[in-house]
Amino acid sequence: MIELPLTEKPKRKRTKPNWLKIDLPTGENYRKVKKLVKENNLHTICEDGKCPNMGECWGAGTATFMILGNTCTRSCSFCAVATGRPNEYDIDEPSRVAEAVKLMEVKHCVITSVNRDELKDLGAGVWAATIREVREQSPNTTMETLIPDFRAKWDLLNLVLDEKPEVVSHNMETVERLYRRVRPQAKYERSLEQILRTKNHGRRTKSGVMLGLGETKEEVFKIMEDLLEHKCDVLTLGQYLQPTKMHLQVEEYVHPDTFAMYKEEGEKMGFDIVESGPMVRSSYHAEKHL
Repeated sequence: MIELPLTEKPKRKRTKPNWLKIDLPTGENYRKVKKLVKENNLHTICEDGKCPNMGECWGAGTATFMILGNTCTRSCSFCAVATGRPNEYDIDEPSRVAEAVKLMEVKHCVITSVNRDELKDLGAGVWAATIREVREQSPNTTMETLIPDFRAKWDLLNLVLDEKPEVVSHNMETVERLYRRVRPQAKYERSLEQILRTKNHGRRTKSGVMLGLGETKEEVFKIMEDLLEHKCDVLTLGQYLQPTKMHLQVEEYVHPDTFAMYKEEGEKMGFDIVESGPMVRSSYHAEKHL
């Protein structure tokens, strides 16, 4: 039995431990990226998802673009992105994202999206068009696509995979026992099958899991085993942080030493890469995951 370091339970005021404190974003590159995103009317998961690494990534001139608007049709209880009925999607969005990638001279581009379950193709057409536009305007740029589950409509998944992004990520988010509470409109086995199908299509696969939602160490190892069984190449593990009081409360602040242990064990188990730490998010240091 592996002995884990002590973790810290959230206090009533949910005071974050010192290892979760970050500096406010600043710097010339940060302001440049912020201006570019605003001028091109783009959405980023950095802003809409309240990512704690936004200052670091934007300061380095990188951002994770979010396509298909900024309103999601699902109601995951951990996510800061707005939920509701989205507006009609912008048909010019793929070209504007590609233009921003070109202007930023991005070497490795990360793109994600909200769920658009109300659309006939669930947004797969816009996904494919965005990848093609980035390829056309920035042919030397590599891509990671962090995609939704397309409700197991595998022909729609293949529309995206056929565009051959270098890395295809689909986040499991949490352990199987917590799915109904954390991801009520998703299915654990469906997400695993999507990762397997993606690998069988010839793409490099990646997934992310949040810790601190009440999972046990046995459950963390179980989801790692399930991901390996379904041919996941890259795994990210990070601390769940409550976006607002309306979202799930943090059950545990996982100690950095515990994250380090999961990284070591995950690499022994067979993942190509394991990014594991309190501030790790799925697109953090994504350029290293090619």
